[in-house]
Amino acid sequence: MKRVLRSGYTTGACAAAAARGAALMLARQELVSEVTIEMPGGESATFSLHGQVFTGNYATCFVIKDAGDDPDVTNGAEVHASVSRSSHPHPHTPLEGEGVVLITGGTGIGRVTKPGLAVPPGEWAINPVPRRMIQQSVRSVLSEFNLQHSTLSIIISIPDGEQRAQKTLNARLGIVGGLSILGTTGIVRPISAKAWTDTIDAALDVARACGCENVVLSTGRTSELAAQQHFPSLPEEACIMMGDHVAHALRACAQRGFMQPVIACQFAKLLKIACGHPNTHAAASQLDLAKLRRWTEQAGFPHRILSIITNANTAREIAITSAFDPGLMELVAGHALQASALHAPGISALPLLCGYDGAVIFQYSKTRN
Repeated sequence: MKRVLRSGYTTGACAAAAARGAALMLARQELVSEVTIEMPGGESATFSLHGQVFTGNYATCFVIKDAGDDPDVTNGAEVHASVSRSSHPHPHTPLEGEGVVLITGGTGIGRVTKPGLAVPPGEWAINPVPRRMIQQSVRSVLSEFNLQHSTLSIIISIPDGEQRAQKTLNARLGIVGGLSILGTTGIVRPISAKAWTDTIDAALDVARACGCENVVLSTGRTSELAAQQHFPSLPEEACIMMGDHVAHALRACAQRGFMQPVIACQFAKLLKIACGHPNTHAAASQLDLAKLRRWTEQAGFPHRILSIITNANTAREIAITSAFDPGLMELVAGHALQASALHAPGISALPLLCGYDGAVIFQYSKTRN
């Protein structure tokens, strides 16, 4: 029987829970071991608190992020919130008697340095929905304990956030110094592609905001490095790591006006794209090889190439055994161009075939038919 995968919580939800816990300890002047917060979708969730400390005007605690069964670089991270209180009025009080909640980042939280993201350059990388969650979780404490005239300053931090961020694409997106506080629902669904596709969308937004004329979609780091060497003047913002999410990346490009993106990939991925797979990870390779055999037969390829395809077990074997036959590479690239337009009508994606040694082998030109 298949095991049901367990959902987890976003960094935004963890930050909101830690902030509420610290605010409650500050208001009650007593230890709080767990808190319940409301998610944007209306669900509620309860979080255990750790590292609780409080004084008359200050409190801090943290929540350990549980990403469930979803692989996540932030899983197990300590999301800290420190809350300090001032009774002095603040010039930015939104409404009389509401009080002020100021949210900033601390250790391990990145700052935004490039345009195109959900928050502007210069701001802490705490996205709008998590900010609202923190505000709502803390404002309910202000109302409950008659602290509406207080100013609460909240600092969100992740002690090892800068180290964890090195395993992400944050720096390329223009988030430096740490992680982002993210999440639109508060809940992490297991083994979902949303985190990756959200990153693709954000990277394309940054590329557009930075004035990039075109982008390179790469299926992996080796192909990306090959593309960067092939296009030495390519801006960093134009390099989009799409992984296996080819259909999403192409549609996202079309939505932002990048109508001739370059697709940098190795032969096996190129063949999957040519066969029309929206995601290049989960396709049956034998079906792809059979389709390739039909294409080459219809195109009148010599017996040597047909024999290689017939006897091969993998696409990589075909590429290497055929010595990356130029005619075969162009055939597959042409089919990839046509298949890409089915995912995103009007788009003309140009394949850049990369070898297994990190060099570019073949560039499909838009002048070809």
